[in-house]
Amino acid sequence: MPMTLSPVVIRFGRLGDTILLQPLLRKLHLRYGQPCRLLALGDWPAVLYSNQSEVEGCIPLRSQYGPMWLRPQRWRAALSLRQLRDAPFYVCEPELRARAKVRPMLALAGVPPEHCTFIEDLPLRPDEHWVDWLLRFGDSTPTAFRGQSVPLARPPAASPDLQVSAAERADRDAWLRAHGMSGQPLVLLQPANKRTMRWNGVRQAEDDDKSWPAERWAALARAISYRLPQAQILLCGAPAEAAYLETLLAVMDTPSLRIDAAVLPLGRLKALLEIAHSMVSVDTGPAHLAAAVGCPLVVLMGARSPHLWKPRSASGSAVTLLGGLPAVRRVDEIDVAQVIAAWRELPARPGALAPATARRERRPLPAAQSAG
Repeated sequence: MPMTLSPVVIRFGRLGDTILLQPLLRKLHLRYGQPCRLLALGDWPAVLYSNQSEVEGCIPLRSQYGPMWLRPQRWRAALSLRQLRDAPFYVCEPELRARAKVRPMLALAGVPPEHCTFIEDLPLRPDEHWVDWLLRFGDSTPTAFRGQSVPLARPPAASPDLQVSAAERADRDAWLRAHGMSGQPLVLLQPANKRTMRWNGVRQAEDDDKSWPAERWAALARAISYRLPQAQILLCGAPAEAAYLETLLAVMDTPSLRIDAAVLPLGRLKALLEIAHSMVSVDTGPAHLAAAVGCPLVVLMGARSPHLWKPRSASGSAVTLLGGLPAVRRVDEIDVAQVIAAWRELPARPGALAPATARRERRPLPAAQSAG
């Protein structure tokens, strides 16, 4: 007889980690007959999964750090888990430090060990993508629920697939109208990542393998504007990255080009990516978000393995990856001409405007736009 349980999934990751959970959440929804409850860090889980049938609710947690008795929100999260202690628990934490935070919360919530399964018990295979690892983990069953599972007729898609809500679309459209951008193709540039900013300002470039020089972002923006003159180019980032975006904007020839910086709430970014012409991003969470909503994408990767972390698109939208181990250890090893060429070769998105006229496409780029 099919089960009707709501699985609980726990992951203390960043934005990209939370996006990559979606295929697992979908699989567990199908296996157990009810949508999942998700305990994850930050404000983004509720936004990401606001319009997803596989998630019933998110338990908020801003930080996993510090003694539990000094963190009231961790106590509240544990009390929420206590209400769900009869459910199957899937703990997707591979890091020892994070696991040490999860187990005390489970114990405080009174979750029986036989209700839990841990991804740490399922070794990652060589060159296995994180999503594939999670989906293998989704085949496991906590001891207390063995014999109750229902085989799936076919495996779920091994790529995140996120839907934009009506409220997010309405907010996006109002924002575009307010900024005079309605009806224009949008190209989004994501230059920052979670390591870009420190408490005292921008991290030194030599200490950030995902940092791409400002003059290269400027050259890329000029090349995009030349190829797609009617486009609005947006440098995107979180509120903490606003000053960094303004620094990049100052390097660009903004009086003659349609380039601007935008600090975007996550829901608005998701909705803009739903209609954007394309995105160029360093290896960070918004790149995974772009792929998950079907936005054609070029990703600049530093010292991480593409086998494990390349963004995936359930819709089949283009994802072009440059760099990554073992060939490249730093994003600044990637030449601007490579990025321009990769962006130009992205397949046209249905509904997006064509990239300029044929006559203009045949003209060579100025030297400043093709320089490294």
